Amino acid sequence: MTSKTAPSTRVRRHQKRRRTALAVVAPAAVLSVLALAGCGSNGSSSTSGSSDVSGSTGMTVSVSDTSSGDVLTNSAGRTLYFSDQEKNKVLCDSGACEAIWTPLTVSSGDKPSAPGKLAGQLTTVNRSDGSAQVALDGRPLYTFSFDHSAGDVNGNGQKDSFDGTDFTWHAATPTGKAPAAPSSGTSESPYDEGGDSGGYHY
Repeated sequence: MTSKTAPSTRVRRHQKRRRTALAVVAPAAVLSVLALAGCGSNGSSSTSGSSDVSGSTGMTVSVSDTSSGDVLTNSAGRTLYFSDQEKNKVLCDSGACEAIWTPLTVSSGDKPSAPGKLAGQLTTVNRSDGSAQVALDGRPLYTFSFDHSAGDVNGNGQKDSFDGTDFTWHAATPTGKAPAAPSSGTSESPYDEGGDSGGYHY
């Protein structure tokens, strides 16, 4: 009697152990598949994010094509300018001058960013208020308040005077060479009407 039922008992026990093993392995396999899918999703998101960062968006200084050729612009696309009178120093430091020429600044300790080799030409110059102004080869960079939209270069060739200093302004370029002033430009600013605002009127 015992010898006839023993094999049957052993078979049932074997089948039970097999079902238990499958019950444990199946969920583990599902979890592994989900984990791999999750890694793939994260990898895709990371790649997308890296692509956004590698573009010029968000850079301190970029390059834009305008009517005066390629010029440097800030993150909003506004043309950047420098003056002949400033080199490793800031002379446009009064409220009146800053109302016309807005300094391009970065947070203290931050390094200005730009595409390619241009980044190596950017430094910072300290202003009297303690802020760090971005400079191209030592020349502080500004935007011009009479440029009303991205691509305007109305400040190129402008001449004005603030706090006893006569300034001549040029659009900054990737090569560092100032573009020619507009043919209609004269020694006087088209906004010249005297007063304490560098000869500009609003």
